[in-house]
Amino acid sequence: MSKSILSVDDSASMRQMVKLTLAGAGYDVVEAADGREALALAQSRTHHLVVTDLNMPVMDGLTLIRELRQLPAYKGVPILFLTTETEEGKKQQARAAGATGWITKPFQQDQLLAVVKKVLGS
Repeated sequence: MSKSILSVDDSASMRQMVKLTLAGAGYDVVEAADGREALALAQSRTHHLVVTDLNMPVMDGLTLIRELRQLPAYKGVPILFLTTETEEGKKQQARAAGATGWITKPFQQDQLLAVVKKVLGS
C-alpha cells in the first residue's frame, strides 16, 4: 500500500507539480486548496505526510499545522512547509507550531522527493 500525502496549496499549478512529482514516485496524493479543506480531509482520513503552503486564503498553513497537531492521529505525522517565504522568523513560527521541515519554492523535484523520503523513513 502506498503512503498517502496531503498536499495543500491555493495554487492549482503548484498542487499539480507536487502531485506529479510525488505520484510519479508511487505516493498517493490527496489535494486541498486551503487549510480548511485540508483539515476536513485530515479529519476524515489520516495521511502519512502533510505538505502545505504558508500563505493561503481561508486558513493559512500555520493555523492548519496548529489544528492538525490538536488531532490525536496527527501528533506524530510529519508536516512540511512548501513556501516562497524564507524569513527566519516565519521558520521559527512554523517549528513552534509543529512543522517538521521547510522547502522553499520553487522546488527541485529531486529535492522534494529526498526530503519526503527522509521524513517518511522510506
